[in-house]
Amino acid sequence: MTSRIVLLHGIATTASVWDRVVAALADLGIHDVVALERPCTGSLTAEIEALAPHAEGALVVGQSGGATLALALAASDRISLAGALAHEPAVGSLLPGLLAPVAAAYAEGGLEGLGATLYGPSWSIAMAPPDHTRIPSELAMFRAFEPAAPPEHQGPVLVTVGERSPRIRHEAAAALHERLGYDTATLHGAAHFAAWDAPRAFAAAIARQHRSSA
Repeated sequence: MTSRIVLLHGIATTASVWDRVVAALADLGIHDVVALERPCTGSLTAEIEALAPHAEGALVVGQSGGATLALALAASDRISLAGALAHEPAVGSLLPGLLAPVAAAYAEGGLEGLGATLYGPSWSIAMAPPDHTRIPSELAMFRAFEPAAPPEHQGPVLVTVGERSPRIRHEAAAALHERLGYDTATLHGAAHFAAWDAPRAFAAAIARQHRSSA
């Protein structure tokens, strides 16, 4: 029996950022998919508590901040996942400067600066949630995140990085592999905003992980 796929969005986006991936998964014959609207509390504990009932027994897939939360769920000893796929998560002290440019862009250019720096030119402020006041606490939460290896009971966990992403993103994936043992893979033709800019490549990777977690 195959598991449900749960999709987690990142900062300055909503669940609709997954629309293209959901359509691409449907083309691959995968329909048991839910894109969750996160509460965006700015508290890692609160986010995990809200997501846990949906994540239990599921393949959890995240992009950006959603990938960070996927790693946090995978590292929990209280939640059992069928598996996880995390596209370019935060990595905490493994690479402290990873999110510094995003924080600087927010300090200088506000939400539009953050979105453009993190996601690139295809992101627009219309993709952000209506309540922009939570952005600072969300950014602080993701910058404070510290990854850990998943417990043995978890299903397979894969960290992906975009072929077109900057070098530091590839270094982050390498650090997760070398320090914590995560499997990694490259999404060809993709960068950080893979769900929107390379949905078919992302969906194909999700489908492969779905099969491996069955």
